[in-house]
Amino acid sequence: MYKKGIYRIEANERLTETVWRMTLTGDTQWITAPGQFVNIALEGKYLRRPISVCDWDEERIVLIYKVVGEGTAQMSRMKAGEELDLLTGLGNGFSTRNDARRPLLVGGGVGVPPLYGLARQLLAAGKPVEVVLGFNTEKEIFYEEEFRQLGCGVTVATADGSRGVKGFVTTAIAETGLKFDYFYACGPLPMLHALYNAVEQDGQLSFEERMGCGFGACMGCSCKTKYGNKRICKEGPVLEKGEIIW
Repeated sequence: MYKKGIYRIEANERLTETVWRMTLTGDTQWITAPGQFVNIALEGKYLRRPISVCDWDEERIVLIYKVVGEGTAQMSRMKAGEELDLLTGLGNGFSTRNDARRPLLVGGGVGVPPLYGLARQLLAAGKPVEVVLGFNTEKEIFYEEEFRQLGCGVTVATADGSRGVKGFVTTAIAETGLKFDYFYACGPLPMLHALYNAVEQDGQLSFEERMGCGFGACMGCSCKTKYGNKRICKEGPVLEKGEIIW
């Protein structure tokens, strides 16, 4: 179930050179699981912009987005007090209904935000949470301290070695010997594919895809799985490791 509504910008702040955090106030009842997303209508743009939900409570939604084109650049110029038209509660988020006792969360770049709300939920359930965050360089790192403040163990990997483990998230997992029995991941497709091949444990992976409608009507983001075609915006973006066809 999704819902259309008007949301007021409470804050819009820069985290890195290209990454911003926007806090919105409004109706959040349609967001029911970490890993869901919202679809934002922007003036002058035909298609809405899908943005993962980083965190939410009874009154607020926190979004973290990277400026990569005209739409997100337009968002970065918006000020507190302005309003946005959103579709909320979109997508099938991460499920914590499993037997995992030591979950590992793996995020790459702008795949990091939806793991924050997931980490908060897992910690509230009494589970120890380890997080591996992957970036290209030290300048791109964000939310490392926010995860630590939640109570997570945090390992950072940078491709150029400017901070933490030199290499990718799979390098960090192998070199640090992290113990886990289940994983949740969100990030670019090459990262998800490498992680899929590198670990034996089961898990859930959140995929990105170009979307037309965002709620399953246009079929533009369909992908093949072992159980038939699924829409990334509707049955995804989170898929189980065991159903993925590469």
